[in-house]
Amino acid sequence: MIKPFTLQPLVHLAQQKNDAATKKLGQLNQQHQTAQQKLDALQQFRKDYQLKFQEEARTGMTPADMKNFQDFIGKLDQAIQQQTSVIEKTKAGVQSGRSELMDATRKMKSFDTLAQRHVDAEKKLEARNEQRLQDEHTGRLAAYRTVEKNGEK
Repeated sequence: MIKPFTLQPLVHLAQQKNDAATKKLGQLNQQHQTAQQKLDALQQFRKDYQLKFQEEARTGMTPADMKNFQDFIGKLDQAIQQQTSVIEKTKAGVQSGRSELMDATRKMKSFDTLAQRHVDAEKKLEARNEQRLQDEHTGRLAAYRTVEKNGEK
């Protein structure tokens, strides 16, 4: 009978950590995608607003309107800068999450390898024991037949 692997709790813990790291990386990727979508929307809005500003400037506008357009475009530029900073942070988070997942996966595979080696060693031991029992049985049977043959003569 195969003895249980004494490090099985560590195998289970490594699998849990790997699952948690996978889930965390998924969340980090989602955060990055959301941040990128916000940046894309801000950039598109700025582009559209710039076009509107140029159109209004061609047809003529008051200095106050021009200042309002320029102030708003400046605020959009600030928002784009802030969102770009958020993107950089989410990229770093995703990279960190990838490293964490690779670490967790490596540890999990190491424990899985140890567990498999244990199972293999136990199977070899069991096979050796079965072979020994089979050899003993065969030896007894041969001895019994020898005694039986000698007894008949």
